[in-house]
Amino acid sequence: MSPTSHLASGEPDDLLGALDPEQRAVAEALRGPVRVLAGAGTGKTRAITHRIAHGVVQGIYAPTEVLAVTFTTRAAGEMRGRLHRLGAPGVQARTFHSAALRQLRWFWPTTYGGELPTLTESKIPLLAGAARRLRLQSDQALLRDLASEIEWAKVSNVGPDDYARVAGRRARAVAGLDHETVGRVFGGYEEVKRSQARMDMEDVLLLTAGMLAEEERVAAQVRAQYKWFVVDEFQDVSPLQSALLDLWLGGRDEICVVGDPAQTIYSFAGADASYLRDFPRKFPGTTSVELSRNYRSSPEVVEAANTVLVGSDSGSVRLRAQRPHGPQVRYVPAPDEVAEAEAVADSVGELIRDGVPASEIAVLFRINAQSEAFEEALASRGLPYVVRGGARFFERPEVRQAVTLLRAAVRTDERAEGEGSSLVDLLRAALAGMGWSPEAPATRGQTRDRWESLQALMTMADEAGNASPSEFVADLDRRAAEQHAPAAGGVTLATLHAAKGLEWDSVFLAGMHDGAMPLTHATSQAEIEEERRLLYVGMTRARSHLVLSWAAARTPGGRGNRRPSRFLDALLPASAKAASTKPQPRRAAHCRECGRPLSSAAEKKRARCSECPASYDEELFERLRAWRKSRADQDSVPAFVVFTDATLQLIAEQRPTSEAALLRISGVGPAKLERYGEAVLEVVG
Repeated sequence: MSPTSHLASGEPDDLLGALDPEQRAVAEALRGPVRVLAGAGTGKTRAITHRIAHGVVQGIYAPTEVLAVTFTTRAAGEMRGRLHRLGAPGVQARTFHSAALRQLRWFWPTTYGGELPTLTESKIPLLAGAARRLRLQSDQALLRDLASEIEWAKVSNVGPDDYARVAGRRARAVAGLDHETVGRVFGGYEEVKRSQARMDMEDVLLLTAGMLAEEERVAAQVRAQYKWFVVDEFQDVSPLQSALLDLWLGGRDEICVVGDPAQTIYSFAGADASYLRDFPRKFPGTTSVELSRNYRSSPEVVEAANTVLVGSDSGSVRLRAQRPHGPQVRYVPAPDEVAEAEAVADSVGELIRDGVPASEIAVLFRINAQSEAFEEALASRGLPYVVRGGARFFERPEVRQAVTLLRAAVRTDERAEGEGSSLVDLLRAALAGMGWSPEAPATRGQTRDRWESLQALMTMADEAGNASPSEFVADLDRRAAEQHAPAAGGVTLATLHAAKGLEWDSVFLAGMHDGAMPLTHATSQAEIEEERRLLYVGMTRARSHLVLSWAAARTPGGRGNRRPSRFLDALLPASAKAASTKPQPRRAAHCRECGRPLSSAAEKKRARCSECPASYDEELFERLRAWRKSRADQDSVPAFVVFTDATLQLIAEQRPTSEAALLRISGVGPAKLERYGEAVLEVVG
């Protein structure tokens, strides 16, 4: 029997029989205010869509009189699809902005006359004009940070004249600008926008709220159209969205809200979980239901996630695992970030060889700049990947600009007489011209992200050891070329924020040390607790495999004084605690020939210092180089895209005689094995 026939039969058990007791309680609470506290992976969308469909089959709801509101177009589309399958296709499932814009476009011409202001795609051009009027020097990163701050102010009902006062009280900060300057830019932006008859996404909500508050005729029509409301992800509601929702309701209480206080991770952008927590106070007689049965994750993952929240004030639901047992959660210390990335990539490779699809694996980290080490490690093994929510490291504008400036500096330096400048000096000079300084910006946002990307280049230069500037540029080109490989169905690389709402079979949470989790600029108790919730969100993305790792030092050979995240204190086994107290050197941290400690990434890859003579078969190495040149010419790619010299040296050292032996060599992954393996083994043989 189809879902539609279930509805047509009018038998509630047909529709609700597959729900667990708590989900069924949600679906049967059809009247009055309802609050659902839904933990991660507990089937909240299933519960609320069945509630709507059940209301329709009972004749309480007319589908066209229901408005289901969520925060992303993807979630709205998923909700519409489920409702259609349940036989309630007429229900409107929209984002706040989509629902408001629809009402604006319908009522504006007859209410105010003339055309609705044009919706601008981006604040950046308008902000640039406002900054020029104030003679404020700005780059793209600063403009993006200003755009984010203006969004926060508008959804928090803070205007330009009030900004400085409110921002000071709430400890807001934008790239070193004082609050008065930001307030003036905000005011200038609004003036430029009005002069061009434009509106931004926040204006869509503000104008709709204003229209409903001022025009009783319009408000009456909207309220006659929508009599039943459902709001998903209610922990993310902002003051402006809450005000608009109140205007839609018009004093009624036929509303069901769903959310999880433990997944409040957007407070910095204006989200306010107090609307979810205080809902019963605002709506007396509220029916409250908790969804705690987790259907996503193994008991091991669920228990670890629950433990992270112990002692927090989130008011979260304690999850109860429903799946069979899986692997133990692993906690893996590493001596440095290079070692951490290589260990993660090796584990990813093992999972893929064991049959886990690459698309069911994710590597999550706190900030975008952390992706580069994992991009490099995965690319060197031929493992496909995709970067979600951001560009690949070498595609980021600031990185491309920095490499271009460095390449020009190297050419100029090589033409100059005398000894050339050091790599670090050249890179520092190039980055200084882009506004980089050794001190990190004190604020979050695009300016900080840009600095982190440039700082990652400085870290690579430190790792390069005695490499010449031209060799370093060639290595950057190699990394960029390898990381541009097609990545359909690849491993997901993403920040914890970008992972919200997603799930995978296997999840690696990397860089989980104090200073990154929580971030150093999370100083207040509220900010630290939000970081804790962000870690919880990351952990609950995993179905079966969950690995948390951290590096004692940023660079190989660096001072290993980092400690694992304080949020992991109650979880770490004794072995991981001991390793984090006294980091152990990597197995390949010393030269295999002379025993000297290795410092650069290139030395570590060869497991041999640059001063020691080659232990590989030099004749075989030259044959491999000749083959590589021929193959590179045939494929019209640079030679290092086929294999780097370091990888060819390892092949010449180990002389593999089988595909399995070749695959164990650093720099040879499944893709390169398939493409080049047979030819390489023939050269070796």
